[in-house]
Amino acid sequence: MTNRLADTLSPYLRSHAENPVDWYPWGEEAFAEARRRDVPLLISIGYSTCHWCHVMARESFSDPVTAALIDEGFVAVKVDREEHPHVDAAYMAAASAFTQNLGWPLTVFTTPGGRAFFAGTYWPPEPRPPMPAFREVLAAVREAWTVRRAQAEESADAVTEALARAAESAPSDLPDAAAIVTAAEGIAAREDRLFGGFGGAPKFPVATTLRLLQHPLVRAGSPDAGAAATRALAAMSGSDLRDEDGGFFRYATQRDWTVPHYERMLTDNAQLLEVALDEGDTGTARGIAGFLLGVLRRDGGGFGAAQDSESWIDGVRSEGGYYQRPVSARGELEPPAVDGKVITGWNGLAVGALARAGMTLGEPDWVEAAAAAADHVLRVNRGDDGALARASLDDRASAAPATAADLALFAEGLLG
Repeated sequence: MTNRLADTLSPYLRSHAENPVDWYPWGEEAFAEARRRDVPLLISIGYSTCHWCHVMARESFSDPVTAALIDEGFVAVKVDREEHPHVDAAYMAAASAFTQNLGWPLTVFTTPGGRAFFAGTYWPPEPRPPMPAFREVLAAVREAWTVRRAQAEESADAVTEALARAAESAPSDLPDAAAIVTAAEGIAAREDRLFGGFGGAPKFPVATTLRLLQHPLVRAGSPDAGAAATRALAAMSGSDLRDEDGGFFRYATQRDWTVPHYERMLTDNAQLLEVALDEGDTGTARGIAGFLLGVLRRDGGGFGAAQDSESWIDGVRSEGGYYQRPVSARGELEPPAVDGKVITGWNGLAVGALARAGMTLGEPDWVEAAAAAADHVLRVNRGDDGALARASLDDRASAAPATAADLALFAEGLLG
């Protein structure tokens, strides 16, 4: 069957258009149908380059028996977290009441009014203790709604009230110079002195953290804390986290930066370009710029959101197989797909980083590429009323409005 997702903007939603599940996109129609049928919603949140989203789609959402269970007991909703970040953030916060293993795909069961009463992430098609099978979860949630609805409603009320109390917390004052240095020292105290970076496995590049450690106030007030950024970048740049073509993967599954999770994000690479520039690491900076311009740049000048971890090799879907081949041997292979959504704020990161890198390293073509990306966002992502959309694809703007973060990041890119 071809469901309601076929004509949506999101590549992630379109990839589910042929599922036997009767999916709805995010919107009032789904909630109205849930109220009419008096059934819960199953809200599935992910994005197109998410490996475990692909896995659950193949194992469960493509299975007719599982799809029938979903359609009989729920109204199913697919959400691209990159198109609707506020929806993702709200349900991620709600999911934290039910599981500590947060991530994507995020699966949330809600009342017809949208209040979460159970949630989780990936569930397999067969039990893998301690994980139950997805069909078992569906059966248990359906039974809870039909037999113990009062308890389900109480759970939803408790989560809603807890989130409301958290939202009422008074905002803190902006930190002064001393507070910034103290925060940086606290971060640096958790540095992995053996392998660089922060934390164990999985280990992320945390570009925002590195940018804080590079702040002039930190470098002046606590040089060793600032040097943690230098050590982290050196460790990552020389590790498996960085592909031969210069782009960085999303994270490493091992503490020593080996066994990457192979998707590559615009956000990470644009910010790591800034990190490399501030470290004077021109080789790493040039590699990242080459990845942005050679892989993520789309027709029209904007930058796509990410490159997938999976690709087809010898007729089989392979996670990372393409990247495990030397660059010189990749020409015969179809590269992993790029999610071509031009996200307003993320393009702002790329605009600012490429413009600065081009000026610093004497590459006027990079500056021109940054200007072209900015022009694309202003031309395609801006409506007749002047308001910016969250994203666009193939010169078609999303109905989702730009977030406050989008506006800030894009403005910073233009001014930087």
